[in-house]
Amino acid sequence: MNSLRLPGSGRLGKPGPGGDKDSTPEAKDRVVQQTDQDASQSRLSAVETGYLQDPFASVFVSGGVQRKLPLINRGTYVRTTAIDKLVNSFINSSQTKQIVSLGAGSDTRYFRIKSTNPTAASSLIYHEFDFAAVTSRKIASLLKGEPSLAASMLADPALFVDAPAGSLTSPSYYIHPLDIRSLRPGCALPVGIDKSLPTLFISECCLIYLAPAEADNILKWITQDFTSSVGLVLYEPIGGEDAFGKVMIQNLAARGIVLKTLKKYSSLERQKERLRILGFSKGQDAADVDFIHDNWMDEGEKERIAKLEMLDEMEEWQLLARHYCVAWGWRDGGSEDSFSGWEGVWPAQKYSKI
Repeated sequence: MNSLRLPGSGRLGKPGPGGDKDSTPEAKDRVVQQTDQDASQSRLSAVETGYLQDPFASVFVSGGVQRKLPLINRGTYVRTTAIDKLVNSFINSSQTKQIVSLGAGSDTRYFRIKSTNPTAASSLIYHEFDFAAVTSRKIASLLKGEPSLAASMLADPALFVDAPAGSLTSPSYYIHPLDIRSLRPGCALPVGIDKSLPTLFISECCLIYLAPAEADNILKWITQDFTSSVGLVLYEPIGGEDAFGKVMIQNLAARGIVLKTLKKYSSLERQKERLRILGFSKGQDAADVDFIHDNWMDEGEKERIAKLEMLDEMEEWQLLARHYCVAWGWRDGGSEDSFSGWEGVWPAQKYSKI
């Protein structure tokens, strides 16, 4: 999980501990893992400022809220709302379905679905994949965090938790300590995954850190190994070729973070083509955060969030928001098209190169 950030602000402008000496694969993985904590802070900031409702956001943040810039708060809101629209369209039926969140980190989506849409949650199996260092921290936070949440989880007699290993299994919710680079066609399925169920995969700034071949293998695994309908929602930065994008890349590089797939999938057109080539044959589309804000949100909601904080420079917001996108696609399978709700519901963006 990652957050929409302004290059040069906060942690992005500072090299990670150890600077260039932290060049081992393990050290590079740790730097990426640390972005989850920044994302959790961004989410809590958006909640505390009034953009989002999420009673679980504070469970995964230690030390209290750190208010983010208005640009960051609005970006977090738009990104979360857009993905929620796609997710809710998928889960709102009585058929048993499955969601797999890649690099889930401290994401709260499962708990929000369970608390706000119990009918959908009753027929949903939810899986989260991430590094063991991240999943063990999440489980520890769950067990000592928000009392009603911990109590409801611990009351399930089928719950099995190995906190040090970062593993949690239950009938409807799984946390897997898993390096997603191991996912490729023909690999062993993680515990509890049912490849015959309609399945939605979510990647929020996760695949962007992998080598293109590694990221492509994961999408091939989805479209080749799962026999029912499958869909994918991606949230990623785009447009690294202009001045703004170059600064973004340089600031991340100063922390030891490389956006490895950015060059290959740097535009909305390339994101859409990526999904088509890798097997999401029924539908593919993409829209940047600026377009989603202007065209997916109703006027009343836009007025509400505009009153929360003043944006000094709308041009700065537009520049930042056009460098992040949501892309989605699906492939039919089985007897039901579980993703028919995605077709033609939201305004399509006419693509232009950044």
